[in-house]
Amino acid sequence: MLLRDIAHSRAGDKGDISNISVIAYDQTDFARLEQYLTPERVKAHFAGIVHGEVVRYALPHLGALNFVMQRALGGGVTRSLALDAHGKCLSGAMLAIEVPDAA
Repeated sequence: MLLRDIAHSRAGDKGDISNISVIAYDQTDFARLEQYLTPERVKAHFAGIVHGEVVRYALPHLGALNFVMQRALGGGVTRSLALDAHGKCLSGAMLAIEVPDAA
């Protein structure tokens, strides 16, 4: 299954940093998100886009994970030639990560 089947996301940016939150639709899926969505897995998913560190913050009461990705926006909004200089579409790309079905 795809992450989008159990969660939605929001994105923000500041300079060359992309900030993506992944929020479970159902609180019961949060443990699966927390186990499967590691910073390493997210960085591998964004290989070639994210060139810096990925840090994950867990917000269990909200059923959410927040990922802060350094060097992710081609130098930032005013410097990047990317069509999506703000990185908003990265939140949609995050939701394409495959996650295992609940057993």
